[in-house]
Amino acid sequence: MKPGIHPPYRPVVFRDRAAGFAFLTRSTVTSDRTVEWEDGATYPVIDVEISSASHPFYTGAQRVIDTAGRVERFERRYGRGGKREAAR
Repeated sequence: MKPGIHPPYRPVVFRDRAAGFAFLTRSTVTSDRTVEWEDGATYPVIDVEISSASHPFYTGAQRVIDTAGRVERFERRYGRGGKREAAR
């Protein structure tokens, strides 16, 4: 890599406040706020809206969408899709 053109790559804590989950990783993102981590060191902290601890896909709380019912309703309302009507 070319020296002097890349932002600093350093340890950062990402925190999901809704789930009470945080993890330490390395990133180039910056923050004015800091947090004291389990090892006693202070790191910049980034609060995120959603993480693997709160996302429905990872927690198993996802909803199953009834796509078959939606397709059937569409076909009842507008007729069979994809086929053109006979020329008039």
